[in-house]
Amino acid sequence: MNLKKTFTLLLLSIFSWIPVSAQQAAGAQDFRAGKGHFELNGKPFLIRAAELHYPRIPKKYWENRIRLCKAMGMNTICIYIFWNLHEQRENQFDFTGQNDVAEFVRLIQKNGMYCMVRPGPYVCAEWDMGGLPWWLLRKKDLQVRTGKDAVYMSGLKRYMKKVGEQLAPLQIQNGGNIIMVQVENEYGTWGDDAQYMASVRDVVRSSGFDKVQLFRCDWSSNFDRYQLPGVASTLNFGAGSNIDEQFKKFRQVNPDAPLMCSEYWTGWFDQWGRPHETRGVDTFIGSLKDMMDRGISFSLYMAHGGTSFGQWAGANAPPYAPTVTSYDYDAPIDETGKPTDKFFAIRNLLKNYLNPGESIPEIPKPVSEIQVFPEIKMKGFASVFDHLPKPVTSEDPVTMEYLDQGWGSILYRKIIPPAGKKSILHIEDAHDYALVFLNKKYIGKLDRRLNEKTIELPSFSKAAQLDILVETTGRVNYGQAIIDRKGINGNVTIETDGRKKLLKNWNIYTLPVDLAAQNQLKYKSDAASGPGWYRADFHINRVGDTFINLTGWAKGMAWVNGHNLGHYWNIGPTQTLFVPGTFLKEGNNEIIIYDVLAKNNRTISFTDKPIYEIIADPSLLHNRGGEQPDFTGMKAVATGNFADEPGWKKISFEPQNARYIALVALNAQEDYEVAASLAEMEITGKNGKAIDPQKWKVVYADSEEVITANNSADKLFDSQESVIWQTSLSHPTSYPHTIIIDLGEEAGVTGFGALPRMDKSKKGIIKDFKLYLSKRPFNFSKK
Repeated sequence: MNLKKTFTLLLLSIFSWIPVSAQQAAGAQDFRAGKGHFELNGKPFLIRAAELHYPRIPKKYWENRIRLCKAMGMNTICIYIFWNLHEQRENQFDFTGQNDVAEFVRLIQKNGMYCMVRPGPYVCAEWDMGGLPWWLLRKKDLQVRTGKDAVYMSGLKRYMKKVGEQLAPLQIQNGGNIIMVQVENEYGTWGDDAQYMASVRDVVRSSGFDKVQLFRCDWSSNFDRYQLPGVASTLNFGAGSNIDEQFKKFRQVNPDAPLMCSEYWTGWFDQWGRPHETRGVDTFIGSLKDMMDRGISFSLYMAHGGTSFGQWAGANAPPYAPTVTSYDYDAPIDETGKPTDKFFAIRNLLKNYLNPGESIPEIPKPVSEIQVFPEIKMKGFASVFDHLPKPVTSEDPVTMEYLDQGWGSILYRKIIPPAGKKSILHIEDAHDYALVFLNKKYIGKLDRRLNEKTIELPSFSKAAQLDILVETTGRVNYGQAIIDRKGINGNVTIETDGRKKLLKNWNIYTLPVDLAAQNQLKYKSDAASGPGWYRADFHINRVGDTFINLTGWAKGMAWVNGHNLGHYWNIGPTQTLFVPGTFLKEGNNEIIIYDVLAKNNRTISFTDKPIYEIIADPSLLHNRGGEQPDFTGMKAVATGNFADEPGWKKISFEPQNARYIALVALNAQEDYEVAASLAEMEITGKNGKAIDPQKWKVVYADSEEVITANNSADKLFDSQESVIWQTSLSHPTSYPHTIIIDLGEEAGVTGFGALPRMDKSKKGIIKDFKLYLSKRPFNFSKK
């Protein structure tokens, strides 16, 4: 290490920890981005931050989680603020109780820590619509994350003003502990509109954050898509990243900027029907040590994930992939607040980087102990069909937002004429899980995740009542599909003997998830089935945290004493829901289960830990079994090799129209005979810009890992660089490896881009390749 670097690290060691208690005594102070480092009162300061989300933690547990982060070695807490949480109805704001973010920030200050605030307006966070409020969707031509939509910008300004009223007094310059406030969030993955970002910056400033240091965060692959003067830049990346490579280009563009990883992903989130996500301690801790050795500030995302209670879990797209209720994230502090192996690894690492006079406090005791209660027999049942509100009539199906409903289920009903033969029902675009009934008899389901749109109806000799119950999961929180209206988006047709008929004139019933609707239910004790609510009372003598085990139930939501625990789904990977002890009480308690395929005589059991079990869906694999693509007689539009270096690899070729793209990986950069991997791919259109992947789907993948890890082929276009396509680890096969993608429609194609994996591993990084284009589906032959 050279003398200059040694001296810099020494300064950071001396000055990077100034407790908030000292700041409080001194009153107003200053924090800013200096030359090569952050500065607190003019002296170098190294941020060691832990991300926590106050709505994902019961209020009674807030301080315990903050203290756990301090005991892990952190000096700062980083928080998102969720617009749609605080303004669930337009112009009706709530910053009280569980939503009292100012109290959360004051608790951080009370415990001698600084705070970084990330108010959005867009936050992602695997949160419903990325934090944007659902009521924006009532505007049919809505645009978000742009200054071109007056409704969006008006709401944004109103929301930010309210945030400023709550938190601007707590800026460090005012004697508080807020040292930085973020402008938007990862905007480089969305667009390059510097004017919009400047507008958001100015709104943040005018909302009262006129003194604090502003910052933005992006990825190493896109941070340079736009410029934002007066705002510090930071990068986000995941466990196991090559630190020098992540900051290589950033250093070249911003030679004097402080370096910070504003989201160092400690793990990852789970998605319904996909394997449980974990990230190894060894890989994670190595890159963290690299940052400490280089004097790079960081924020652990997440330090403690908690739980996306209620309707708040979001979804990714494409393809549509809803996030589970548990936001455990494989984080250093687990969902229940228990320190994990990662916690102790971080604590043991950071004790070697403490400043003179600094010490890491003892680990606080848990607020609540884990309990296991006796099994519950669910008794009362309330059928959906018996509790329909007054219908809204509409010529065509409309989504719930246009009916002033934010979350829950929605039912579409119509009497259809008799059909002596089997018919095909086609639902153009159901968001998210449609259950079809004829005369209240269950026929089948259509799952948006699997792109299911048609279902066979049996013959019926008399006019029949058709019911389509659409149960929703999270709104998309990432990418262009964020405009995600719930219910039926499009037409419904029925086809008999090759003749299609458009179904018109519907009765539509809204079924919200709020307590007011729950309190109107009338339960019966007699046998019943179909979609509906189950209820039971249970008695406990001692309050404690627990998990309810929903193995054997189908799909729905659960409430305990009026607290919405969130979504469950038998496809896994989670089969349990966390119940904080603060939701319970000694004596009598109430539990309600809403299940879209409820059956009688169901029970609920409790467990002291989460249960992970996935029901693997064969349709998640993109393979024809005994067939393989046949490119005989076809000429590759591009052939060659990718340079053995990080970052996007892009090629261009003569424009041609195509709908199908086939990438054939011939070998790897290093001597891997079987493994292949790729983080992202893009196709360039005639306008020189990447084609929107919303309509894309994988037609074929000769190999992909969907059992031991979430590395399916559709991860190639999910805009998540840290989640990759990787060939099967459990059933490895040899090169070549082929991926075929259907663009959804014919398009002019002029180029191709590939991004190799961004972590330290070299496993499966592609070297030689061929690329084929076709207007028609590729041919297949027997292996």
